Amino acid sequence: MDVRVEATGETVGEAKWAALRELEKRQPGLDKSIVRFQVVTEGERGLLGVGYAPARVVATVDSAAMGIEDGPREDESELAEEARALIERIIDGIGVVGRIDVEEDKESITLSCTGPDLGMLIGRHGQTIDAVQYLANAAMYRRHPEDRKEIVVDAAGYRARRRASLEAIAARSAERALSDGEPVELEPMTAVERKVVHIHLKEFDGVETTSEGTEPNRFVVIHPV
Repeated sequence: MDVRVEATGETVGEAKWAALRELEKRQPGLDKSIVRFQVVTEGERGLLGVGYAPARVVATVDSAAMGIEDGPREDESELAEEARALIERIIDGIGVVGRIDVEEDKESITLSCTGPDLGMLIGRHGQTIDAVQYLANAAMYRRHPEDRKEIVVDAAGYRARRRASLEAIAARSAERALSDGEPVELEPMTAVERKVVHIHLKEFDGVETTSEGTEPNRFVVIHPV
């Protein structure tokens, strides 16, 4: 899989340097000699020097040269291989460079992305990665209605960190609801995050949880009982 970066500048040279800087952000110390350039437009100054059309180039480098290679596939099922290919297409479409590792059990397929810059994939409060996971599940369920497995999309250990944080917030909020004798509203969360809170507090004595509000500002309320 090639890594592609498009950049612009007043001249072709400036556009190339801009593309190289972007690639170096993803892979410090990148060997510039392996980068291939395609000039899309050479740029053009406006009449009497007023205004200009920028030069535009596309820089391409083999992902293996950036230390991003496909993980092992020997033990993957056909279902896992299809899920991997789907996620690879999605992250490539949003401009994320990364390697997908797959773990599969009887109930789920977990696809974990590693790479130099995964903030774009995770998104603010995990909204992007949750959307990718939702799309992947919808697509796989549609294709395999009789052989369903939950698709979990992770990036740089985000799911574990966020789950631990949510569970800690849920426990503290449940204790506050019990001590004050009043419901406690949590911040708006995605459906995936609300599920984590509901499950974690299911066995917490003395409280029950509900989801209230409308998307995208739906939130969990912890009620003392």
